[in-house]
Amino acid sequence: MSTERRAPLDRTRVADAALKLLNEVGLDGLTLRAIAKELDVKAPALYWHFKDKQALLDEMATEMYRRMIAGTPLDPADTWQERLLKANRGLRTALLGYRDGAKVFSGSRFTGIEHAEQMEDNLRLFVTTGFTLADAVRATSTTYFYTLGFVTEEQGVEPMAGERREGYDVDERARLMADYPLSAQVGAEIFADYDRHFEEGLVLVIAGIEARYGVR
Repeated sequence: MSTERRAPLDRTRVADAALKLLNEVGLDGLTLRAIAKELDVKAPALYWHFKDKQALLDEMATEMYRRMIAGTPLDPADTWQERLLKANRGLRTALLGYRDGAKVFSGSRFTGIEHAEQMEDNLRLFVTTGFTLADAVRATSTTYFYTLGFVTEEQGVEPMAGERREGYDVDERARLMADYPLSAQVGAEIFADYDRHFEEGLVLVIAGIEARYGVR
């Protein structure tokens, strides 16, 4: 008889197994039954911790956030522009670490309050700089939504690093749209070079915040 003792089943262990399985099967293939099999337990055992799949996604998103901020303290010398750049670059990197990472994060509710400390620090930076609290929320939320939407579209084309879904060949797209020359040319601007395009878009959003609120 084996004497090996497994770690007790808790929310963190289930979320960890789910995140590992996510990279193999994607969000559509991620079921409580599949996770239970990965953990070598019966599916009903998971319902003790999560009432449904959305509850599990909430915990997965929370665990992704914990990992994202681990060991990366905020720099009090940041300008608000630098803080937005760092935060959204870090978010994109974290989301790209998982297949369908942006879909998991989108619409999920954090299960703890770990995010409150960083949120408080960010809002204080903006308010100290001259933003009203409401304007600070608009600025941070808008860049967050930009990043989340960008990565959602990016992962629709490249689910993981080195992968590319069928149907997104830029040259083939140009050939099929030859009668629409401008539309044909923009394939590389939409479906390629995501690192550069993300940076350009993020800078554009931040410039818009500067122009709208007059805070520099």
